[in-house]
Amino acid sequence: MALKITDECICCDACTSPCPVDAISCDDPVYVIDFQKCTECVGYFKTSQCVEVCPVDAIIRDEENFETKTQLTQKFKLQRGN
Repeated sequence: MALKITDECICCDACTSPCPVDAISCDDPVYVIDFQKCTECVGYFKTSQCVEVCPVDAIIRDEENFETKTQLTQKFKLQRGN
């Protein structure tokens, strides 16, 4: 499933650089993750990089946009043109 950023976000910008698909952007008052782009770093890293770097644990699973690991892998392949 994709990830989302909660209201706990402090807008520190730490999560944007490590995102391999540029799925994170600034929105007032917190950052947002585009669930259509987000692969939870499947295909890129073993763990979700934004979750790893968030200093306030404001990034959680988005239960409204559930995706299996297989679906995330397919999304990764489509993004890479495979």
